[in-house]
Amino acid sequence: MTKILALANQKGGVGKTTTSVNLAASLAATKRRVLLVDIDPQGNATMGSGVDKYRLQHSVLDVLLGQTGAEQAISAAGGHGYDIVPANGDLTAAEVGLIQVPRKEYRLRDALESLGDRYDYVLIDCPPSLNMLTVNALAAARGVMIPIQCEYYALEGLTALIKTIERIREGVNPQLEIEGLLRTMFDPRNNLANDVSAQLLEHFGDRVYRTIIPRNVRLAEAPSHGIPVLHYDRASTGALAYLALAGEIIRRDQRTAGDSA
Repeated sequence: MTKILALANQKGGVGKTTTSVNLAASLAATKRRVLLVDIDPQGNATMGSGVDKYRLQHSVLDVLLGQTGAEQAISAAGGHGYDIVPANGDLTAAEVGLIQVPRKEYRLRDALESLGDRYDYVLIDCPPSLNMLTVNALAAARGVMIPIQCEYYALEGLTALIKTIERIREGVNPQLEIEGLLRTMFDPRNNLANDVSAQLLEHFGDRVYRTIIPRNVRLAEAPSHGIPVLHYDRASTGALAYLALAGEIIRRDQRTAGDSA
């Protein structure tokens, strides 16, 4: 059964797209079938996957507007082991284009359902705002992964995001759950970072991933080469952290499957 995760945070610059690309590559490295859906008009996940966002034959916009099926919009992500539904700046037109279409909140969900069980994991890289694109992502997902930087404003932004998720669950997608919180760009020498991390663990317990993504130069450099850090410098701390995260997610899912069996 396909697991669909939306990577969301209304605050920008928290490592959401970095996590989307590198988690996709790391899950693929474990022989999982992975689809990354870029639903951010910036198209950074597309470029970071080695796909030129300026030369797209089909994009996620075409899928949302019903101009093409999800199958036709899928591209191989530069030989990195996963597939991607790409995006570019044209996606800014989606807000207007979706106004008149039926089931506008469910366009992405309906498109992904057409793929059946072709993938083990579908990761959706959301824009850093609450708009119809993010609503589509949350309507399609079963879980939300929240990348969060351990800094002063993080907890305030997290409160707003949780309220958003609750509203989506009440009105659009009753199955939506918070899958986990991921601490990103973490510097253990920073006392504030350690304090915020402790607060997250206190309030959210097991929903905070054990894996912590560190600040890492190689992780920051990889997107400029259009490749995940795993294929840029496999021995870097950033690559090892995302491989560890993939393993943690897989083990969680195996435990859940065992409990429900």
